[in-house]
This record gives sequence, C-alpha cells and structure tokens, in this order.
Amino acid sequence: MREVTPKRIAFFTSVATSGIIALILGLVFLLIGVSNIWLYFFISVTLTFFASYLIFYYSIEQFIHIKIKLIYKSIHRQKTGNKKLLNDLDMNTDVIGNVNKEVLKWADESREEIQQLKEQAKFRREFIGNLAHELKTPLFSIQGYLFTLLEGGLEDETINRDYLMRADRNLERLMDLVKDLDDITKLESGEMQLRLEKINIIELVRDTFNSLEFQAKKRKINLDFDKKYEKPIFVRADYGKIQQVFVNLIVNSINYGKEKGYTKVKFFDMDENILIEIEDNGIGISKEHLPRLFERFYRVDKSRARNHGGTGLGLAIVKHLIDAHKQNINARSEEGTGSTFSFTLKKA
Repeated sequence: MREVTPKRIAFFTSVATSGIIALILGLVFLLIGVSNIWLYFFISVTLTFFASYLIFYYSIEQFIHIKIKLIYKSIHRQKTGNKKLLNDLDMNTDVIGNVNKEVLKWADESREEIQQLKEQAKFRREFIGNLAHELKTPLFSIQGYLFTLLEGGLEDETINRDYLMRADRNLERLMDLVKDLDDITKLESGEMQLRLEKINIIELVRDTFNSLEFQAKKRKINLDFDKKYEKPIFVRADYGKIQQVFVNLIVNSINYGKEKGYTKVKFFDMDENILIEIEDNGIGISKEHLPRLFERFYRVDKSRARNHGGTGLGLAIVKHLIDAHKQNINARSEEGTGSTFSFTLKKA
C-alpha cells in the first residue's frame, strides 16, 4: 500500500475538484456557444487544477503543522528528553501514518518503562525489608545479651563470658553483612576493579580446600576433585575474586550438605573457556527456588541459613563476580539428591 502523503492527498483532491469543475464549465460553454471551446476548456481545467492543488496542499500542511506537529513534538521531547522542538516535518512522507506509528511505539515504550519502574519499586521494597530483617536479628541478640549483663549478669561468672562471646559472634555477623553489601555495591557500580592474571585453577581450588578443611570435617563432608589432575589448568582471572567464588560455593555446599557427604570440583575443556562444576550430594533445592537463587537475601531454608550464620548475600556476590569476568554461572539441583553450580572462566 502506497503512503498517504500530503502531496498525494492534495493531488487527488485537486483532480477530483478539477473534474467536477470541468463538467460544469463544459456544460456552460456548450450552452452559451463559446468558440474554441476545447482551448478554453483546457486552460480553465489546468488553472483550476493548479489553483486547487496549491490551496489544498497549503491547507493540509498548515493543519499538520498546527495540529499533528504538536503531537509529534511532544512525543519526540518525551522520548529524547530534549526540550528543543523539531522545526520541520517531511511532507513527502506519510506524516499521519508516521505519527500513528510513533504514538504506538511511544505507548509500548511507556508501558515497558512503567513495568520496569514497578519491578524496581518492588525490588527496593523487598531489599529494604530483607536488609532490615537481617540487621534486626543480630542487633536484637546483642541488645539482649548486653541488657542481661548490665542487669547483673556481668558479676555472674557462669554466664558473663558466654554472653560476651555470643554478642561478639553476632557483631561479626553484622560486620560480614556490611562487608558483603559493600562488595555488591562496588561490583554493581564498577568501582571494584579486577586484576586479571594467569592463574592455575587447580592450585587455587587446593588452597580453598585446605582453608575449609576444618569446617568440612565438622560436618564429615569430603572435599575433593572428581579425578586426579596431574597437569595445571590455566585461566585468566582475578585470583582473589575467583577464590571468593569457590569459598562461597563450597561453604554453601558444606552448610547444606548431608553428613558423610561429598563436594566435588570438576573441570571441562570448552574450547576458549574452562567449565567448572561444584557438585554435592546434599539436601538439594526444589525447582521453584532455582530462578531466584542468585538474588540478594533470597533463602531457600531461612531457619537453616541463619543457624549457619549466612548473610544471604553469598550467591549474589558469586553471580556478580562471575559477571564481572564476563562469564556465566547457573545452578541445577534436585531436592534430596544434591546440587551442581557451574560457571566458565577464560583460558589463559
């Protein structure tokens, strides 16, 4: 279908007008008996056509500039944020059709923006609520222990040291929470810079196993590779940040593992990348929780997570650190069977 432009409208309107006037003039010339009727007829129709075309085109153009252009300008200003208005409209195009498309496009974009704002507002409400809850729990505990000590417990040697140690543990939890929040804020804002270097990922995992050995033994969980890796595997990454990824994932595996269970680390060659999997035979995660697993403060088992002293930010930090390396991470799990977290790192 051809575009309906102002020139096209003016042209066809002028043709119709000229045709009507031509019929009227033809009848008049015949009735009065004008000589050279065809010459006069041609001149009259031609003049009528050009005069009506100019009149119609000017009228349509003025209408568009006065009416439609205001809509076009408003939409353009809303979309671009530019207060400077458009000065010209191309009359050789389908202006009405273009404005209609712009209105529909603007309406769709506005709906998307409104939906995004609603989601952001919901996220902020959830985040503030979760943060308040995470802060409130240790603060109330510290307040309770200190109040008991001030009310006479400080002189009671059977409880004073125990209560001070409990208050200290809750204070450490608060400090961990603040540190994790600071890390996420820096990662999201781009303030935390990566120091990429060539690292042996096998050695890094061995160091992580050694640092978590005591914690794993307490729950009788075996930390190991899926097989013996005799040759080093080199990746390009930030040593400290990737070690934090392994620590968070392995600690998570230990906390939610079964007694006498295992946590295994596997490596797979994926051409340009190395795929790393951390697998356990723990309690597992039901499918409805998997999509939100890397959200801040999201907990599958809230009571169990708090018993282990987690901040609820460990997996969110892992996701941000892997994203900072421009790589991907995902999780698969089956309730009662275990979980597997897998992510990629660039080969060195």
